[in-house]
Amino acid sequence: MLPMQLRFFAILFLTLALHAADLQSIPDKTVILTFDDGVSTHATYVAPLLKKYGFPATFFVCEFPPDFANKHHYMSWTQIADLHKMGFEVANHTWTHTHVDKLNPTQLAEQLAYIEKKIADYGGPRPITFAYPGYASSAAAIQILRGRGYLFARGGEDRVYDPQKDDPMLIPGFTTRKDNKAMILAGLNQAKNGKIAVLTIHGIPDYAHDWVTTPPEVFEYYLQYLKENKFNVIAFRDLAKYVKSPMVR
Repeated sequence: MLPMQLRFFAILFLTLALHAADLQSIPDKTVILTFDDGVSTHATYVAPLLKKYGFPATFFVCEFPPDFANKHHYMSWTQIADLHKMGFEVANHTWTHTHVDKLNPTQLAEQLAYIEKKIADYGGPRPITFAYPGYASSAAAIQILRGRGYLFARGGEDRVYDPQKDDPMLIPGFTTRKDNKAMILAGLNQAKNGKIAVLTIHGIPDYAHDWVTTPPEVFEYYLQYLKENKFNVIAFRDLAKYVKSPMVR
């Protein structure tokens, strides 16, 4: 193992030990904002608006084929690096948005390593959180993620996250769309008694995948709702304050 990798895992083990010893109680109204796919509007619209509201967030990035080079659809790596500089978490969504259950261990390791290296090349820290492309997961993928130092991973399911029941590597989230505001608001209001609402948001709008677009006016409504109702908004990595991380194997 390379010295840099040894240092990373030494720090990780120390972090795990500290978190396990001093976890905080989960406040009611805790919500996590996550953004998938490296969509261009994350840089041009979402990040400035989040800064205006003072909310942290996690951006799960990939090089979405076949048109990642289309900068009308997707962020450049310079824009992704700017998200980190603004204080947001930039995390792993695989290299090519490939479902992990379709990859063998070598292929998944390559997909993860590519994004890890790109983030590092642009000045960001090694990611410790992951989002499953298409929400597909597998037991083998979880083992690989844990072995590479990932602490938390998010899927779909449109339900609230219960740390007492849900595996930290299979955290559910609510996907925002054009027409499901009532479901999202109901999900936010389930964030109590130790449960956390995780929102999965794609483009605002999403030029390449219109079926997961969230209209700007709906998105800002959510932010205003969170602000007015004093929600505890956190990034995905901040779960480590509240939830015991899985052991690295």
